[in-house]
Amino acid sequence: MTETAAVAVEAFQPTEYIEGNFDAGLLLLCDHACNSVPPGYGDLGVPKEQFERHIGYDIGARAVTLELAHRLRAPACLSTFSRLLIDPNRGEDDPTLIMRLSDGAVVPGNAKVDEAERAYRIEQFHKPYHDMVDRTLDAMLEKSEPPAVVSIHSFTPVWRGVPRPWHATVLWDSDPRAVKPMLEGLRAQDGLVVGDNEPYDGALKNDTMYRHATRRGLSQVLLELRQDLIADEAGVLEWADRLEPILRDIARRPDCRKVQHYKSRTEID
Repeated sequence: MTETAAVAVEAFQPTEYIEGNFDAGLLLLCDHACNSVPPGYGDLGVPKEQFERHIGYDIGARAVTLELAHRLRAPACLSTFSRLLIDPNRGEDDPTLIMRLSDGAVVPGNAKVDEAERAYRIEQFHKPYHDMVDRTLDAMLEKSEPPAVVSIHSFTPVWRGVPRPWHATVLWDSDPRAVKPMLEGLRAQDGLVVGDNEPYDGALKNDTMYRHATRRGLSQVLLELRQDLIADEAGVLEWADRLEPILRDIARRPDCRKVQHYKSRTEID
């Protein structure tokens, strides 16, 4: 990377923080909010249309997160870079942290990433995001009772030719405190097909929820929304209407507002 490119990269702001009340009882996270790449990296050799797919970011997730943060007056932490550059929802030692091939799309800009470049991307992008989450949680814990941590993601309606039947799914590891009311609240709504640890398992060592919620003993829930349902403003508002009362309920629950450690399933032999 040239000196000019390095300057462009270092000028890039890798995080977005939404102010909220530290006593709101909730911290909202959006790991895959954007599909941007810092100027120094160009397009990673990937056609523009690929960045508009789920491999570039979680379609609709940022808009839902911002709408909920506004309604709930809750702080929110969001990344501003494409996961094709580096995935903030992976541990620093995860082999899928920087993908060379993503759902059939080759990423030429990642083909020759060595340990030095890997460390550089962690320092410039991955670490600032997680540092922001840590700072926010520290401030919230200093101000009030522990918050529930809620992470917003989206998933594709079809994967490798197989339709996915769910409208929303809840991913989790071992802590059921915020998961149970989320599942119950969604399943009580007419017409919704709701998955439990579908289409992925929520137990992933050193991912965002493990790092910031499981290790701290904070209640947590990772919500996956089908991307076509939140791809426009009407869908975003509909799902914010669905989720707002459930999240308010979670924020009021005493068991969701205390530190209680649950051993991760990733650590059980």
